[in-house]
Amino acid sequence: MMSAMRVLILGSGGREHALAWRLSRDSDVSEVLSAPGNPGLAELGRCLPVDLGQPDEVLALARHERVDLTVVGPEAPLERGVADRFREASMPIVGPGARGAALECSKSWAKAFMTRHGIPTARYEDCQTLAEALDVLDRDVFGLPVVVKADGLAAGKGVTVAESRAEAEAAVREAMEDLRFGAAGSRLVIEECLTGPEVSFFVLADGEHAVPLGSAQDHKRIFDDDRGPNTGGMGAFAPSPLVSDVFSHGVIRTVVQPVLRGMRAEGQPYHGFLYVSLMLTADGPRVIEFNVRLGDPEAQVVLPQIKGRFGLALHASAAGSLAGNALGLSAERLVGVVLAAPGYPGAPVTGQRITGLDRAAALGDVMVFHAGTRRATGGGLEVAGGRVLTVVGRAESFEGAVARAYEAVELIRFDGMQYRRDIGRRAIRA
Repeated sequence: MMSAMRVLILGSGGREHALAWRLSRDSDVSEVLSAPGNPGLAELGRCLPVDLGQPDEVLALARHERVDLTVVGPEAPLERGVADRFREASMPIVGPGARGAALECSKSWAKAFMTRHGIPTARYEDCQTLAEALDVLDRDVFGLPVVVKADGLAAGKGVTVAESRAEAEAAVREAMEDLRFGAAGSRLVIEECLTGPEVSFFVLADGEHAVPLGSAQDHKRIFDDDRGPNTGGMGAFAPSPLVSDVFSHGVIRTVVQPVLRGMRAEGQPYHGFLYVSLMLTADGPRVIEFNVRLGDPEAQVVLPQIKGRFGLALHASAAGSLAGNALGLSAERLVGVVLAAPGYPGAPVTGQRITGLDRAAALGDVMVFHAGTRRATGGGLEVAGGRVLTVVGRAESFEGAVARAYEAVELIRFDGMQYRRDIGRRAIRA
């Protein structure tokens, strides 16, 4: 039997705070460290400075702290190969290697991978030049509306659902000529627009086996009733009322297992979290995209549901020994509301003093996870990013969870605070 583990979490957002919160409640975990962390994470354990873009620096930190397990929160360090570097050094880490990270970090690679391995997804064209992208639009390959996606990482903002030819061309030129997303938009995927409700499905994998971690639905648009520009996520609820046990088994069979078989066949078994974003079309579920980590803000509503020895399951994922491990899910309903800075998702304004956190966190069945916060000069907390906090309510019903979350939201204040007032409404209707 493994003794209690010291765990290092890489990242500084709400997802990482939720991971640390869940692991700190695990009897198999003796200490939770985070790097670089945030003020919420600092309440759970030491925060350590590190450049997540430098795999060797991250590895040196893990060795120095003698951690038993490292858990990668965001996708960027995975793209840089941090998990490959740890595995070369025989250091346990939760997260795929750089090739597996391409499932999220390159839309064109992911689409080609799905095509090679028979994973259901939307029809698409891979466009490496402006001329190729405009030709796809000129030939009206997919009709309207049409989806234009930046190939690389764009902080959740590189997708346009264009209702007209002019809007599609503007999105193409914005990415490839104006370089709005930098190098991430130098290559585009243009694909047919699928219709139907969206759900997020999560598993933990060890290269061959996968353990389900639950489902959620998120809210991408900045304003109520799904209006305004896309964001990284303005809220989420879990579990999705659209996901049954039969549905889950089907996704494991038709999507997750083909991913794991395909990655093994291509020389890099997939270890870590896999987030499958699905559109439930009239022709069955179709993969919109993969994330190679837990979602944010979905993690904040999924992780509190997980019952069982989560720390040991994470270690088994790293070790390739998940077979026989099982994690349960509570019957609770969870609703998370994101509080965003003014100007988000464009140019967030930061520096505002945050008040009311203690009162909100003191409410029963409420969790407040930090994302864009920092210590203010003279004490207290202030806004430090676009998405500032995720306020989560839990209850036996979605009605109760919604009420709890918004009760807590009303206690928190900072100048220009933005949030949606309809998070969870979809779950109640369902």
